[in-house]
Amino acid sequence: MSDKILELSHLAKKFGENEVLKDINLTVNRGEVISIIGSSGSGKSTMLRCINLLEEPTDGKIYFKGQDIQSKECKITEYRSKVGMVFQSFNLFNNMTALENCIRPQVTVLKRKRADAEKIAREFIEKVGMSAYVNARPSQLSGGQKQRIAIARALSMNPEVILFDEPTSALDPEMVGEVLAVMRDLSTTGLTMMVVTHEMQFAREVSTRVVFMDSGVILEDTVPEEIFTNPKEARTREFLTRILGTN
Repeated sequence: MSDKILELSHLAKKFGENEVLKDINLTVNRGEVISIIGSSGSGKSTMLRCINLLEEPTDGKIYFKGQDIQSKECKITEYRSKVGMVFQSFNLFNNMTALENCIRPQVTVLKRKRADAEKIAREFIEKVGMSAYVNARPSQLSGGQKQRIAIARALSMNPEVILFDEPTSALDPEMVGEVLAVMRDLSTTGLTMMVVTHEMQFAREVSTRVVFMDSGVILEDTVPEEIFTNPKEARTREFLTRILGTN
């Protein structure tokens, strides 16, 4: 039996006349860590936003464990608690402490008792190394700290998949490492992860698969070793040469 958790079938997205995604077909299996790479504007973030229904696909289907997520039977809030998202701009509530940011969604969406939600929140805040900051508000935290709280918040919902949309691109270089370290740890827990990233070392060392996108299509989808040492497409070679500065 297949352990398929997400499937994109002929997914397309247009903004006006601009076709951002063209006939995307992708299967994600449970426990995979998939890095999605490519130039800005290649459709990577739009694909993630469609998976989470933050953008409505123009065409095609998205299935979560075999269920069409746009069908009437699929409850969107329930689905989003199973398929969490970590944004490049953190999206924390500025008027709440780090702890409250991780408690509130559990109580609101999952209807957990507050005491249970707090216990779970504290556990994941500790997991991302932020226990000392439970009572801090986002304005008192660095970018890397905010992103670690955002990851703890996503984990507190016990998701089956987490989508990371360029989680380190808004961070100062010295803070990138602390967030990637948390993500590296997560990748060993069996959590299914889809990561839009410019961090090639992470993509190479942590991913089970790397997807290269260009102009709204998936050009390559293979194991990291293959894509980094023997890319099939000229466009992939060109991109990696530019990013990695190699010939």
